[in-house]
Amino acid sequence: MDHQKSGFNSKLVHGTGSKDPLGSAVTPIYQTSTFAFESADHGAQCFSGKSSGYIYTRIGNPTIEDLEKTVALLENGFGGIGTSSGMGAVTTVYMTYLGAGSHIVSHEAVYGPSRVVLETILKRFGVEATFIDTSDLDLLKESIQANTKLIYLETPANPTMTIADISAISAIAHEKGIPVCVDNTFCSPYLQSPLDLGADIVLHSMTKFINGHADIVGGIIVAKREVDYKALRSTMIIMGCNMDPHQAYLARRGLKTLAIRIDRAQENCIKVASWLEKHPKVTKLKYPGLPSHPQYELGKKQMRGPGAMISFELSGGLEAGKTLMNNVHLALLAVSLGGIETLIQHPASMTHSKMSKESKEKAGITDGLVRLSIGIEEAEDIIADLDHALSRI
Repeated sequence: MDHQKSGFNSKLVHGTGSKDPLGSAVTPIYQTSTFAFESADHGAQCFSGKSSGYIYTRIGNPTIEDLEKTVALLENGFGGIGTSSGMGAVTTVYMTYLGAGSHIVSHEAVYGPSRVVLETILKRFGVEATFIDTSDLDLLKESIQANTKLIYLETPANPTMTIADISAISAIAHEKGIPVCVDNTFCSPYLQSPLDLGADIVLHSMTKFINGHADIVGGIIVAKREVDYKALRSTMIIMGCNMDPHQAYLARRGLKTLAIRIDRAQENCIKVASWLEKHPKVTKLKYPGLPSHPQYELGKKQMRGPGAMISFELSGGLEAGKTLMNNVHLALLAVSLGGIETLIQHPASMTHSKMSKESKEKAGITDGLVRLSIGIEEAEDIIADLDHALSRI
């Protein structure tokens, strides 16, 4: 059977179709740091690359490899690289393509730490960064410099839900020989395929939708081309931000139900967003599934569904947001997203708190902005919970 041609859910369940030699229905957890060689010559062949045998879990491990190959299959990429966290994936990309004197263009409202590591740590080593609204293609063209080495996108952006045109941006970047990386965490491979749209690299915080059960932290990078895969994998190995086998096992288990979880959460999200948009205490709401979203048509063209993330503002600003979050009972007041449970959080004081006030304001991360990750509970219960909390404002 050609697993490349299988349907999405079949790929989720069966992956590449590799079989365990002892007949295990699932890939076993190879919880080992090192692997024994058959002989001195075999060891030498493994280190030289002439043999595909395993050496050391930081370099490669069968449990991790099964997850890497499956996600690469889902993203239609050459190969995957599992990392210890989503930020491990982000940092691996940065360290592969950026160096002293280089420049990166990124969205102004990317995940807080993805921006802060550029503005603090990498800035110390001579890396320059320009943060813009990447939905503005003219602005993107103006922001590219002679030393630009990477275009880094999140679409939809976290937490403003801004959608960037991956195909158009990739075409602009490739004219100048610049690679494009897309953080696909909000969509997962189920709802969006950045590599098919022209991007060179895609990454995920697997902590979120891919795992889906709020019980691991992990990241993954998928490269379209072999040359990028080898460069990224080499960086990850040297930096030592590899996954743990048990972590990979749990992510692979969660991945099997990705589509049915997102289908349910997305169905809920459309109902919740439609209800919130009409609420008198909500002044602004952004959800790609509603025509009121500024890039609604682009979202329909680029994404296979609007997802399960909502951002909205309350008329009472920060204090109203605090009241809302302090009075929900079903939704958990917690960071992260993409799990089976509904989560609510305040980006300005939580996930994006390390950004300067000026940067947050420019990016549209206001004090009154609330982010919702919708879970798989009953939609009516989520709405009732929010209705109760909003009534306290």
